[in-house]
Amino acid sequence: MKNISRRLAALLAQAGAVAGLTLGGTAHAVGDLPGGPAVNQLNLHPAVSKIAEAQQGLHWFMLIICLVIFVAVFGVMFYSIWKHRKSQGHKPATFTDSVKVEIAWTVVPFLIVIMMALPATKVLVAQKDTTNADLTIKVTGYQWKWGYDYLKGEGEGIGIISTLDNSHRVMSNAGKPQGDNYLLKVDNPLVVPVDKKIRIITTANDVIHAWAVPAFGVKQDAIPGFVRDNWFRAEKTGDYYGQCMELCGKEHAYMPIHVKVLSAQDYAQWVEAEKKKLAAKADDPSKVWTLEDLAKRGEKVYAANCAACHQANGKGAGAIKAVDGSPIVLDAEASKQIAIMLNGAANGAMPAWKQLSDTEIAAVITYTKNNWSNKTGQIVQPAQIQAARK
Repeated sequence: MKNISRRLAALLAQAGAVAGLTLGGTAHAVGDLPGGPAVNQLNLHPAVSKIAEAQQGLHWFMLIICLVIFVAVFGVMFYSIWKHRKSQGHKPATFTDSVKVEIAWTVVPFLIVIMMALPATKVLVAQKDTTNADLTIKVTGYQWKWGYDYLKGEGEGIGIISTLDNSHRVMSNAGKPQGDNYLLKVDNPLVVPVDKKIRIITTANDVIHAWAVPAFGVKQDAIPGFVRDNWFRAEKTGDYYGQCMELCGKEHAYMPIHVKVLSAQDYAQWVEAEKKKLAAKADDPSKVWTLEDLAKRGEKVYAANCAACHQANGKGAGAIKAVDGSPIVLDAEASKQIAIMLNGAANGAMPAWKQLSDTEIAAVITYTKNNWSNKTGQIVQPAQIQAARK
């Protein structure tokens, strides 16, 4: 029996040591992320907008009121219980009602509610005042990425898709997180100018998402078929982070938000560079591509958009069907695969990819038809995608 106890104690000691090393290593390996989460963070994110400052002030105001009420009520209650206990000879009062008490516990809570409601209403109204915006950006939630379309203001016409950086997905799959921005790095951040009112219009392509950046005091649900708006005005340049805050499916944790706030001059330069990129990427849908060129481009599109569910090896996982060896992919008639890419399938389990260009869809279809064991030699041209959209 003693031997068993000693062995158990040794095992527990080893487990404690391993846990201590693991926790200690993690604590030392990770640092604060400016504009994002901090190690052992207890308070709200540092505010960089007036709305966020107002929300934090309101938070502490409400917390203090609740704390005062808690201390007062329980203080009186415990004092009464202790001071008027039966062992000291106290007897219960015989009165059945008191008009003064009735008035007091009606009027006092009413005044407290009014005192809390007035500043809360002021902040809420300010949050929803999206008038006179300098820049309007449509934010679309996809499973599992964000689409940003600059609708009005400097940068109008720019559209980008923001996806988790593939290196972080590799780290996650390997179970080896690294860096202070783990699972927060994206390929294309949302870029906005400092000290400008940014109106955010949110919607979704498939299921409910929520676009939130704590440092700006912004959190807005993105609902399919609905358009909702919010706004912020960042007062400091820098990088700010958030995440989808609505449980939206198995890749919910891989839907980060990165907002880069630039000076007016740097933002103007970014807009100019982006428009040049868009002009360079504006493919002619009537262009006839070779299989090799389309497949190379399709590989990049697949890695950025499809590999999250279908895996890099095309094998799928669980309910996600494999692309490698799929009858639809192998079919010489490409219309079924084109329809799935444009409209989705399986009640949204396979999302629609209409936001991709004709060339990108043609490229990724051609890639899947000619990769892994799918050596079909088939090619889909952008003109076929353009025709299918009509």
